[in-house]
Amino acid sequence: MKEIIEFSDKTVTIDRNEFLKLSGSIDTNIYFVESGSLRIFISDDVGEQIIRFAYKDNIFVALDSFLTGKSSGFSIQAIKKTVVKVISKQQFIRFLEIEKNRNLWTKILENLVLQQMEREIDLLVNSPKERYERVLQRSPQLFQEIPDRYIANYLRMSAETLSRLKKS
Repeated sequence: MKEIIEFSDKTVTIDRNEFLKLSGSIDTNIYFVESGSLRIFISDDVGEQIIRFAYKDNIFVALDSFLTGKSSGFSIQAIKKTVVKVISKQQFIRFLEIEKNRNLWTKILENLVLQQMEREIDLLVNSPKERYERVLQRSPQLFQEIPDRYIANYLRMSAETLSRLKKS
């Protein structure tokens, strides 16, 4: 990841609850979180559905918009004051000109696909308790960085259910 960050020449600070990206906008940047945390979510008739978090030392991107150059339904909002390094698509293309960097990017994408598959299986098959335990095992730092109400939304359970699971 360090290799990608070196291509950044811009740092942005986002205040708590401020949006980095709004639904319906185009965003072709890649971001690296230096401090703070963000939530990536979509809004529907039911409300907001959190699909991912980003916190210190994470890379994140609105991948659909990044790949297609079209608008995305994702919103990205700071949970607390957050500092991110910004890598533009042009900078990223220069990054990919180096073969070892293309291999690194392939590994990052493969890991992202595997994470997404695990998440889909969790949501479709596993009980709330199993979802909680799997996320706790995979990402213990999440519970230190992100407030419970957001984690509960991400796990598709009530805040009360999450609270009960954490106590047991």
